[in-house]
Amino acid sequence: MKKILVLGVGAQGSAAAKRLDKEPNVAEIICADYDMKAVENVVSSITKGRGVKVDAHDKDSIVAAAQGVDLILNGLPLECTKNVLDAALEVKANYQDYAGTTQLAEVWLQSELSKKEDNIPQFEEKYTTEWYYSFKAMYEIYGPKFKAIDRLALFGTGSAPGLICAATRNAMKYLDTCDTIYNIVWEGVIAKRFLPFWWSPVTALTDMSEMAVAFKDGKLINTPAFGLPMKRQYDYMDEPVTFCEHCHDEPLQYAFNAEKYFKGCKNAYFKYAGAGMDFARPLYQAGMLSRDEIVYKGHKMIPFEYALSYIPPAPKYKEEIKEIIDEGLVCDSGCMVIEAYGKKDGKDVLVETHVFAPGLVESYEKAGITAEMYLTGQGGYLFSKLFVNDQFDQKGFISSDMLSMEQVDKYFEYAAELGITLDTKVKDL
Repeated sequence: MKKILVLGVGAQGSAAAKRLDKEPNVAEIICADYDMKAVENVVSSITKGRGVKVDAHDKDSIVAAAQGVDLILNGLPLECTKNVLDAALEVKANYQDYAGTTQLAEVWLQSELSKKEDNIPQFEEKYTTEWYYSFKAMYEIYGPKFKAIDRLALFGTGSAPGLICAATRNAMKYLDTCDTIYNIVWEGVIAKRFLPFWWSPVTALTDMSEMAVAFKDGKLINTPAFGLPMKRQYDYMDEPVTFCEHCHDEPLQYAFNAEKYFKGCKNAYFKYAGAGMDFARPLYQAGMLSRDEIVYKGHKMIPFEYALSYIPPAPKYKEEIKEIIDEGLVCDSGCMVIEAYGKKDGKDVLVETHVFAPGLVESYEKAGITAEMYLTGQGGYLFSKLFVNDQFDQKGFISSDMLSMEQVDKYFEYAAELGITLDTKVKDL
């Protein structure tokens, strides 16, 4: 029987906690956050939970909450990652993170391994360089530390990255070699009220304020934010949607793992569209997503923080979500698609995989949560379910695109029980 610490009970953590409550192999779920209202809201809705207040900026606070746990599920902001990782090592727990991180660059740069590295990608964006170094630190510094305590750390386990990475791995079944991968996401749920983001506005705008990263011709590069547009209209779309470059983990993960897990892939892109992108693009173009301090009419201000202050938080409580649905929706749609181009039996082919999942209304009817909470929280929960059912034999540090094919199959077997399914077509080119 497993004991789990869910650290951060926002949209993702709360959805996962509610699902884990139904797992026979789970004995206790410790719900931890600095916001005790959020903790109490989750604990009151499950049977195996207890709540604690944790200050994740204090490693000892995390260690105190994590005594005796088998798994720490981290749903906190990126700046807390190092504390949570170090706490997991101290209590000898497995570790799962919905995201990657940019906060371990100094750990890598101060290591002996960094002094031996050559052929470092030259990025235009400092943020991307920190991101790259942080991934190196997770794989190559923290990996051996978790292996030494016979535990596994796993990152990038929400919907994207996470579910989409498992689906991309699944697409490799249909290829002998892979040349190019597109991960394509459209957030097509639009409320009548002003609500540009269904997840953390600070996370969304942070991603949208940075240049994107892509894997092109075997090299990691920066690409322009909101750039390189491409149109797609799949069968279930009423009209074509324009997808653009967006700062996301997947191309970075696939670049690290191209040879072993992606059939020698040389190109990988993350393409994004939706109301949030439409809202953020003019802000970015106007300089309103800049983090540089300016002086306006004698007052110092940071444009990013000023813009952020006007954006409503994502809904996470059942009554809020019902109110939004009752007001009416402009659209309740979306897509998550993997296009993998390569060769099969000597022929050029496209493996086109669509991820189907409940929309907003269906997610609310099923679980009292939003579609974003459903897909990300449930996508993350499915990785947790692999943990609690002892489906992992790896030790060290891996990302969600490094599952074995047996683990991928088990993941989507679990996913189908929640109405999350794959539809894969192999098309000759």
